[in-house]
Amino acid sequence: MKKQWVIPDIHGCKKTLISLMENQIKPDKYDELYFLGDYIDRGPDSKGVIDYIMSLEEQEYDVKTLMGNHEDYCIKAYDEDKVHKTFLGFRRKNKIQTIWEMHGGKQCLASFGVKYVSDLPEKYIDWMRKLRYHIELEHYILVHAGFNFKLDDPLTDKFAMLWAKDYKVIPEKIRNKTIIHGHVPVDLEFMNHVMDSGQYHFIDLDNGVYMDTRSGYGNLVAYELTSKTQAIQTNIDF
Repeated sequence: MKKQWVIPDIHGCKKTLISLMENQIKPDKYDELYFLGDYIDRGPDSKGVIDYIMSLEEQEYDVKTLMGNHEDYCIKAYDEDKVHKTFLGFRRKNKIQTIWEMHGGKQCLASFGVKYVSDLPEKYIDWMRKLRYHIELEHYILVHAGFNFKLDDPLTDKFAMLWAKDYKVIPEKIRNKTIIHGHVPVDLEFMNHVMDSGQYHFIDLDNGVYMDTRSGYGNLVAYELTSKTQAIQTNIDF
């Protein structure tokens, strides 16, 4: 029977991702691999994370990738930099890049060996642009952050899918399916409580992989939808 693995925010932690994939998940090409976004920033090897996922795609694994708010930030900074003018012949970072760097973009640029976001190889930006905003399965809806349930159709608000944090789920608006998301780090105790209780309309898989010094955090957690089991990999990048 094929497995359906969901992997949340990786944040540049390539070694942790590879260990999770190759030592625990061990996917074959019948399995489905769903990534929830935020591949880049904060950790040391954003480029390596994307390269690894690209390699899975090239090897024809069944990979489906969502957009995270960090990819969205990167794309917006890139587009702004492409039209940004120099001042008296000097090149300056645009405002969006400056803000993005404060949220982990600096580490992302370092992994590519560049100073300005517009110097990122275009193939990586093109890959980010093609990321999806949500994926609807039989019993679940996968998204990076969440949905705007103030709308009649929550699946129309792309901003909420990347950035939403505090929202009350109205199950009838999403065909009574369970939301699986990342974006907001939660500790393992709360995550396990939600999974075990079966009383919630959401599962948050983000354990803050980069938060390696905080008790209950600092792991990359994958969730298998068929067996409803976890794979947990402690951060080995820091």
